[in-house]
Amino acid sequence: MAEGIGVAFPDYISFDKPRKPRSFDADWKEKDRSRHLLLLVIFAGAFFLIMLRLAILQIFQGSYFRSLSDSNRTKTVLVHASRGTIFDRNGKPLVFNTPGYRKVEGKKTRLLDQEEANKLIARGEKGLEIDSLREYPYKDAFAHVLGYIGQVSKEELKTSDFSDYNLADFLGKTGIEREYEGILRGTDGKRLIEGDSAGREIRVLGQTEPVSGKDITLTLDLDVQLAVQKAMGKVKKGAVIVSTPRGEILALLSKPSFDPNLFTLGQFYKPATTSGYQNVEEIVSDDKNQPLLDRAISGAYPPGSTFKIVTAASGLENSLIDENYTVEDTGVIRVGEFSFANWYFTGYGKTEGSVNIVKGIKRSNDIFFYKLAEKIGVDRLSETAKKFGLGKILGIDLGGEQAGLVPTEEWKQENIGDRWYLGDTYHYGIGQGYVLSTPLQVNGWTQVVANEGSLYRPYILKNLDPKITKKDLLGKHSTDLIRQGMVESCSTGGVAWPLFNFQVKNSKLRVDGKNFLEAPQSTTSAGFKDFRRVSIACKTGTAQHGDETTLPHAWITLFAPAYDPEIVVTVLVEESGEGSNIAAPIAKEILQEWFEK
Repeated sequence: MAEGIGVAFPDYISFDKPRKPRSFDADWKEKDRSRHLLLLVIFAGAFFLIMLRLAILQIFQGSYFRSLSDSNRTKTVLVHASRGTIFDRNGKPLVFNTPGYRKVEGKKTRLLDQEEANKLIARGEKGLEIDSLREYPYKDAFAHVLGYIGQVSKEELKTSDFSDYNLADFLGKTGIEREYEGILRGTDGKRLIEGDSAGREIRVLGQTEPVSGKDITLTLDLDVQLAVQKAMGKVKKGAVIVSTPRGEILALLSKPSFDPNLFTLGQFYKPATTSGYQNVEEIVSDDKNQPLLDRAISGAYPPGSTFKIVTAASGLENSLIDENYTVEDTGVIRVGEFSFANWYFTGYGKTEGSVNIVKGIKRSNDIFFYKLAEKIGVDRLSETAKKFGLGKILGIDLGGEQAGLVPTEEWKQENIGDRWYLGDTYHYGIGQGYVLSTPLQVNGWTQVVANEGSLYRPYILKNLDPKITKKDLLGKHSTDLIRQGMVESCSTGGVAWPLFNFQVKNSKLRVDGKNFLEAPQSTTSAGFKDFRRVSIACKTGTAQHGDETTLPHAWITLFAPAYDPEIVVTVLVEESGEGSNIAAPIAKEILQEWFEK
């Protein structure tokens, strides 16, 4: 076949069907198909993953996310319960609950008053919790006895008493607020709130109402407490206890004091008190004056001559002396190179002749009580002191009570490293040396004389029953002799000169010739018949401490009327001077408040 064709057709010409050249459009159509296929694969894969995720969410994790959705839509808000109100014995409120807020900042809860909270709310602040703030209307007058509230600490949460509290909760920190926390504390309520995505409240889905704490009534008398505060106005450091002869506390004051509202009413509270402290930092940092110390129950001091009541009781009840026992006042007793003087001899260079138990108390004669203490001996004197409540807590329903100190020969050897000397016994007999007591304990042994022989547990909650912890400490004869000496101490010729011929204007006091007597006509007004002279049984004390440049502590303890006592008053003024000059005028003001009203 090739030969027939000839040269017209070169042999390189192919007879295969020629291919048409590929155009530009064809190339792009090919690429589009590839992309579409890839997208389809991606879409299908994504769809599969989405469906798989939905299946997991709905089937396997549905309940979890339904719960999470509800929690985002709803929230539980605490409704804080108000604390119980505290009333005085006559039904007058001593604390108030005022509207306020609290804000939790990390682990610290801050109390806000209405003014401060309104400013935060105006700026869009959220998370403020409505609360009742604790307000103390009488400020520093009741600071130590009522106490204050504060945020619970980590250490308190570890104790069984507060294990059901939360870290943001508040509780009583001191005083009655602490002692009766379980009664005063209420039970918080709850509100279930539905909110939108912006956190705005839509509606309340449910609510549990809070239960307020229970109210309590105290034995304290508001008028007497304020009278005590007024009488102690110029005192820098000291304490007063006013009680009934059977342990009811009518007033309890310690100075320096503080305004407890500084702990409870927020940072914008402006104090206006006699204490002078303007904020919490000033209170807690004052180590010199220790305003948080309740000196009435926690301060331990040498009782000075108020202890002569105990020394007299020990001599009489141990049948070592009677009304006929006398000591000749020589002005000073010398033991080796040491001398022990009577205050009257030291101050005026005079002696007082023959002194018996009544005159010894009347004149607070140190020589008599030196010799009486020597006759009793340290062991028997310490035994009597313990029976009269010294050396242990009396059990008042307040925290922080101290036991004081009853020295013995063994105690001195163990703690001082030296034996007991006769001079130690002399000092002990007049309430000096190593013996220490609280104002509450001095008030307690004064009650023993006032009620003729029983030591009662002191108490502040009104519905507690009087409880005798020791009885038959004094027989009638011993009581009569000690009381007579105390009555003469407050009468002309005694030492408590501010209480001589004490009288008040109150016609309701019935003249009986013993407790209430007709008063001298010291006024020419028509109302002179309304005056009454009140019999008082008292014992002053001037307790030396520190060095010779330190002023002594001033004491007085008393009961009145002397033969049917209504109140027992004990006053301590630290580092101030003689008891008759400093403490007695304060006690007089308190007695005037009591018997005139």
